[in-house]
Amino acid sequence: MEIIQSMEEKKQGKLIIISGPSGAGKGTICAELMRLMPDLVLSCSVTTRAPRPTERRDRSYFFVSEDTFLDMVRKNELLEYDQHFENYYGTPKKFVVDMLNFGKDVILEIDVKGALQVKQNYQDSILFFIEAPSEQALYERLKKRGSESEEKIQIRMARNKLELAQRYKYDYCIMNDDVDRAVAEIIEILKERRNK
Repeated sequence: MEIIQSMEEKKQGKLIIISGPSGAGKGTICAELMRLMPDLVLSCSVTTRAPRPTERRDRSYFFVSEDTFLDMVRKNELLEYDQHFENYYGTPKKFVVDMLNFGKDVILEIDVKGALQVKQNYQDSILFFIEAPSEQALYERLKKRGSESEEKIQIRMARNKLELAQRYKYDYCIMNDDVDRAVAEIIEILKERRNK
């Protein structure tokens, strides 16, 4: 009898998806959410691009070869994936599914296309679109990274316009003009959703 009750009490975790244009501050927001809500789990994406100077292997991303990535696609090991800026990006499926089944809420920091792919398979995912206060702010944030040429920044800026056009498909749009305020807004929404 006790075993049945504990199984009934076990609650499926939720997927919390954070996406938006390059330079909107998704990574900073995710880091703050993890700091303020330690019960959340952050999924680490896999990519074929080279690490940036500030990134750590197997923490920021799993950095793999293109052959390894395409092998993961063939084996259906990714929850979602996409190719952009000449590189592949994806979310390893097993870790996310295991955490959800364990009752943990999992944050995915992924691009717009990936977010909408995941929403199709996990209808109760909570999608947050992170916006920068202006196009100029996005440009300045990308420039400040110092990791890409002007040509690549312009390619990202062009893609950003396409992603902005998809924001109406999200549950919530959060303006990241102040990180603390944006994070507080997301936390308030998550608390409300948990209490439903």
